[in-house]
Amino acid sequence: MQEQVNHPSHYGGKDNPYEAIKVIDAWNLDFCLGNVVKYISRAGKKGNNSKEQDLKKALWYLEHEIESMKGEQ
Repeated sequence: MQEQVNHPSHYGGKDNPYEAIKVIDAWNLDFCLGNVVKYISRAGKKGNNSKEQDLKKALWYLEHEIESMKGEQ
């Protein structure tokens, strides 16, 4: 169970230098862009989530980020 909480394989795993959380932290990404990276990196690798479903989630967060930027201008 612990591997599903700390460094799960569908996000790259503990020994992977490109594990999603490491990339998100290194790039100082906010919530939405962090989720874009997360869903792209795990696309089709987690349980019952299809690749298409994960990519649609990534797209939703990316579109939300773009819409938020428009509101700031």
